[in-house]
Amino acid sequence: MNGAMDKNRKTGPTIGGELVVGFHLPALGSGVAEPAPAGLFAPNAFIRIARDGTVTFIINKSEMGQGVFTALPMLIAEELECDWKSIRVEAAPADPAYAHTVWGIQGTGGSTSTWSEWDRLSIVGATAREMLISAAAKIWNESPSGCRAENGRVTNAEGKSLAYGELVETAAKMPVPKDVVLKKPGTCRILGKPQSRMDNPVKVDGTARFGIDVVLPGMLTSVVAHSPVFGGKVVSFNADKAKAVPGVKDVVRIPTGVAVVAGDFWTALKGRELLDVAWDEGEGAKLATEGIRSEYRKLSATPGIVARKEGVPEKAFMNAALQLSAEYEVPYLAHACMEPLNCTVDLKADGCDIWTGTQAQTVNQLAAATVTGLKPEQIRIHTTFLGGGFGRRGNPHSDFVVEAVEVAKAVGKPLKLVWTREDDMKGGFYRPMWYDRISAGLDNDGSLIAWQHTIVGQSIMAGTLFEGLRVNDGIDITSVEGAEDIPYAIGNILVDLHSPKLPVTVQWWRSVGHSHTAFVVESFFDEVAHAAGKDPFELRRDLLAGKPRHREVLELAAQKALWGTPPPDGISRGIALAESFGSIVAQVAEVSVSAQGRVRVHRVVCAVDCGRFVNPKTVEAQMESGIIFGLSAALHGAITLKDGRVEQGNFNNYPMLRMNETPQIEVHIVPSMEKPGGVGEPGVPPIAPAVANAVFAATGVRMRALPMTPEAVRKAMKR
Repeated sequence: MNGAMDKNRKTGPTIGGELVVGFHLPALGSGVAEPAPAGLFAPNAFIRIARDGTVTFIINKSEMGQGVFTALPMLIAEELECDWKSIRVEAAPADPAYAHTVWGIQGTGGSTSTWSEWDRLSIVGATAREMLISAAAKIWNESPSGCRAENGRVTNAEGKSLAYGELVETAAKMPVPKDVVLKKPGTCRILGKPQSRMDNPVKVDGTARFGIDVVLPGMLTSVVAHSPVFGGKVVSFNADKAKAVPGVKDVVRIPTGVAVVAGDFWTALKGRELLDVAWDEGEGAKLATEGIRSEYRKLSATPGIVARKEGVPEKAFMNAALQLSAEYEVPYLAHACMEPLNCTVDLKADGCDIWTGTQAQTVNQLAAATVTGLKPEQIRIHTTFLGGGFGRRGNPHSDFVVEAVEVAKAVGKPLKLVWTREDDMKGGFYRPMWYDRISAGLDNDGSLIAWQHTIVGQSIMAGTLFEGLRVNDGIDITSVEGAEDIPYAIGNILVDLHSPKLPVTVQWWRSVGHSHTAFVVESFFDEVAHAAGKDPFELRRDLLAGKPRHREVLELAAQKALWGTPPPDGISRGIALAESFGSIVAQVAEVSVSAQGRVRVHRVVCAVDCGRFVNPKTVEAQMESGIIFGLSAALHGAITLKDGRVEQGNFNNYPMLRMNETPQIEVHIVPSMEKPGGVGEPGVPPIAPAVANAVFAATGVRMRALPMTPEAVRKAMKR
């Protein structure tokens, strides 16, 4: 995606070592956004400066805990030269002005927020700065070249000074410069420096507004009865008992089920419990985890669609002195957001207002327009804070938003739709289940000469509006990422894919395909190292000779973890490396395994090269977050099916990592001036294989399936 960014930005000549950049900056009012009121300086859709000096940044990415309400304002503030204490942040409306610079639609995901906006928001700030300088120069009747901006003021050579708030009326009349000069990296006073998050205070004092907090006058609340199996349909229903519950206002059928509408959530939930619904369960009732696993295993033994082939792997395997083969599997996984899914809708004849925590404003806008018959610009999306997203709130079908609009349309009143956690966990969208067969060939010297990796699992892009971009010749790129582009120098390699179609609904999950391919590749690489009689760190380093950034990250993690020295008593170490979303991460996990098979992760040392970064605190927090998220899945997470029904429903049987299970985490950032990469997702992929490799070091047992529950570990130890 970094390459895509390069193709979409206009870069002018270098002057005196500084970059002169030209970029189209949409003005406020270019889409459906309202023009700025009088008394405000609003040179574009991202900045408003008031007479009192308050600077408001309108941020087009959704804040779901990843820190964009701090990182993106830092990009603007660096070039604007404003007083950081004067900054306020607002979520952008759904408007073409705020479209992703690469995707062309408004949305948040793929660890793209910072790098995709780096150029644009830097230019946004620099453009406003130059207009403010010109305004001061006009007032003083002198050349702008003799003036400078700093800390929210413009000063000239004689020491005269005007605050930004004093310049708003004049600046608003200045022409917008076509080209601006951006700062040299070494002159930045904000970028690259630690900065506390701007959303911390409101989240601490409870005034932060999440979707679940939205209340409208006269608002009703609804919950929906969904099919208990994937693909099931309503045959008939009896709502008499539900309607008899005091406070239940209506029961309506919608395309995805039966909605109970009440004055409050608990009443609606009680009404739903008393609904009598007959379902046509169809083929979905036959689904079971064991059956899916059996079919996947058979497929993995057959040739799939080739995603990558280099050299002559068939011949290399024939000539190998030693061949290794293993089968790996990972389960379906839920997103398990802390805030349950919700959406509030106020639908009128001339427009529709929607309040929700969303990662996909444009997709939601288009979907709501289809349901209501309104024009997309008549759908006003109000993005709240998200109580966790992990991809779930960027659903390509806008499932929970569409449902809310359908119910609001049926009842004709403002309405909040709420999915319980059980609703989402038992009938939402999941990270696909995967089954992989992987082989390696070694020569007489223990060198890795052949590699074959067959992947089996559902496509998350098929059937979505992204299929044309992300599925090429039958290969969903997200299914093979992290496998077909492994960084190690292997002369003969074959990666192929099977994408079976199942009724189970799937979509992206934090770190997407890398969440499973890193586990398989890095765990099996450990197997190869031991079979070759080589240290797992040393073998990786040897095969990364042509990848200096990867090698530096690997070496840093090993150095900080004291790899090669004896670990503390009862502790074993495992190491893993993964590149994803433009960033490279290596992790060393220090693990103990009890006699009962309980895996305890005591310490994780993480090294990351994410290119040039904005806020080191954000990088550290996101690495920590990714490690904890990944450990939850590695040690606990599994969605299983029986008779077509999901067996898990809440945190009692789909647990998250507890505070007392959380390891000590160290994050080390490699200084870099490379293109910015992502940080929201790259911390997830290496943790599962690092832990699995440490478990092997502790027990001599390979964990080739997740999660590594005590039962699974005991079973493996008995084999």
